Amino acid sequence: MTVTGKDIVIVGIQPWDIKIGSNCKNIAVEFAKYNRVLYVNPPLDRITRYRQKYKPSIQKRIHISRGHLPDIQKIESNLWNLYPKSVIESINWINSHQIFKLLNRRNAKLFSENITDAINRLGFKNILLFNDSSMFLGLHLKEFLQPELYTYYIRDNLVKEPYWKKHGERLEPVLMENADVIVNNSEYYVDYSSKYNKNSIMVGQGCDVSMFSDEDNSMAIPEEFNTIQGPVIGYVGSLTTLRLDIDLLEFIAVKRSDWNIVLVGPEDEAFRYSNLHELKNVHFLGYKPADQLASYIKGFHVAINPQVVNEITIGNYPRKIDEYLAMGKPVVATETKAMQMFKDYVYLGETKEDYVSLIDKALTEHSKTKAKAQIKFANQHTWKNSVNHIYAAMESTLKQFH
Repeated sequence: MTVTGKDIVIVGIQPWDIKIGSNCKNIAVEFAKYNRVLYVNPPLDRITRYRQKYKPSIQKRIHISRGHLPDIQKIESNLWNLYPKSVIESINWINSHQIFKLLNRRNAKLFSENITDAINRLGFKNILLFNDSSMFLGLHLKEFLQPELYTYYIRDNLVKEPYWKKHGERLEPVLMENADVIVNNSEYYVDYSSKYNKNSIMVGQGCDVSMFSDEDNSMAIPEEFNTIQGPVIGYVGSLTTLRLDIDLLEFIAVKRSDWNIVLVGPEDEAFRYSNLHELKNVHFLGYKPADQLASYIKGFHVAINPQVVNEITIGNYPRKIDEYLAMGKPVVATETKAMQMFKDYVYLGETKEDYVSLIDKALTEHSKTKAKAQIKFANQHTWKNSVNHIYAAMESTLKQFH
């Protein structure tokens, strides 16, 4: 199913010029194939404007707010990016819920005025509003913008992160009750959002696996692997204790000194000073550009996602699992509700001992037949398929209105 010929406004918590991958940007590009789309950057807040005023991205926003640069910039056919001119107040430090509520509404009104001005200039009519996790400013957008449809998108347990938790645990449920439809990228989030809005739908996760393909076996394994003898158990991604279990990695490395743990990605402070650096069979290869990651995964005998289970990670859809599977690698990951959809293609464990036995199993059981099935499964998780599910949720909700 495809929604076509509509005017869609996207708001979220990530600006278009963010340097990391963004679900919201991928969705915007997919929407723009058949609709006109305005992607709205979060507005600049007063404290950020002051503290980061010499940062190039903030300088650009200051120039735009002064009228020295256009606030609407065309990204591609049917897709525009809005830099809101208004500076909003920095209010998350406020403890009083009542004062926060009043100032948040004022911020949302300024933000809405910027959006309304932009959609009028672009000639947008009867907009569909898509909100990616903006739970504070997004609280009043349905009232101020009067969209034909208001869709709220959940793809992270943000409400459990310190910044959002303070006021978000109270306000996000209100927003969800007010939304017309909620779309989620994992069953865990469907369970959460359904408590507040029965029109909560699983739409899966998109992933660009085009870079993670080696079916013709032409990809070269990086030279760093030449000095590593024995099975390689590898991980690709940011090495952060917020999401990864250092103790689990140390347990695997000590328990099986004949295996090599290869970690590809930037480290946080806890990883940099961990005992892992003292173990001879643990190899830190550092940050690598995105277009090189597939070649590193090719060097793995088993790919792992040693996720720590906490309020932030428990519902996450880890895109790296699709990347591992697209390379035809056996995968061992931590069992969570969100990972159940992978259970036929991934070895899921709960304990440290599980990881060791499952890695052993993965090393001995993997075959070309299993690799082909994994690749086929991963290739189903495209942005086109995920957005088609979003379209279906939008369409069914719109039909209820008429």
